Amino acid sequence: MLNLNDLVLFVAAVESGGFAAASRRLGLPKSTISKRVAELEDALSTRLIQRTSRSFTLTELGRDFYDHARAALVEAEAAEAIVRRRQAEPSGTVRISASVPVAQRDLAAHLPRLARAYPKVRVELDVTDRFVDVLQEGVDIAVRSHFAPLPDSGLVQRQLLVEPIILVAAPGYIDLQGMPQSPADLQDHLGLLAAPSAGVWRLFGAHGQHAEVSPQQAMVANETVVLIAAAIAALGVVCLPERMCRDAIASSQLVRVLPAWNAGTVTTSLVMPHRRGQLPAVRATLEFLVECFREIT
Repeated sequence: MLNLNDLVLFVAAVESGGFAAASRRLGLPKSTISKRVAELEDALSTRLIQRTSRSFTLTELGRDFYDHARAALVEAEAAEAIVRRRQAEPSGTVRISASVPVAQRDLAAHLPRLARAYPKVRVELDVTDRFVDVLQEGVDIAVRSHFAPLPDSGLVQRQLLVEPIILVAAPGYIDLQGMPQSPADLQDHLGLLAAPSAGVWRLFGAHGQHAEVSPQQAMVANETVVLIAAAIAALGVVCLPERMCRDAIASSQLVRVLPAWNAGTVTTSLVMPHRRGQLPAVRATLEFLVECFREIT
């Protein structure tokens, strides 16, 4: 039977990217961690890590072993948590990953409330627009906005909300250029685009109609706040999720364009490794986030 402590050291070395970083993370001598991992390899009669003075990489078998070792540690945490669940309030670190818009729009105002509700839970929020590998990067909960269904990755998926992507423009722009009466009219209007490749808008009507239009490119920006500011400044028509435009519409800075049409939908989901949801701190954070999204829809 393998020593569970050796699995802890091995997983820490992998997730930290080396023995030195794992030493700092765990507060143990680097030599101790290196020796214990070497003993683990001897016990298994196989090489798990290819290491030189400049590199630290898992072997193919090492990658498979890491996945199972990390799962075993999570199961051990869950086993302990089951015993303590009714005695102790949620505690520990919960790692959350979210995109910049989700963090700014949905999480910033609510996470302080989570801290007050669960003072022993420490949230580590990683805000990034890159794709995050939940398993490899040790993320407990990822909040993802997506246009197509998420792939079947073996992760737990919990849908939070689905919202339409709408067309909006400033009243001043409409006064100058006129209100489009059909999707085809957008060909003669200025468009504010999220990417150079987003020059074609695929629109869907309330009765199953669909159309593709290419507005004249007025600005390209891959940042929502910039696009909304450009639209408010009457630079053109922009295509964005409805909640991003809600405040500007409520204050009459923007108006709906072709309100019977939308550009599809965007879905926000929580994604997490199955076993992590058994831990009290993760479960409490998960339910808190679900409730927050109920409030903001």
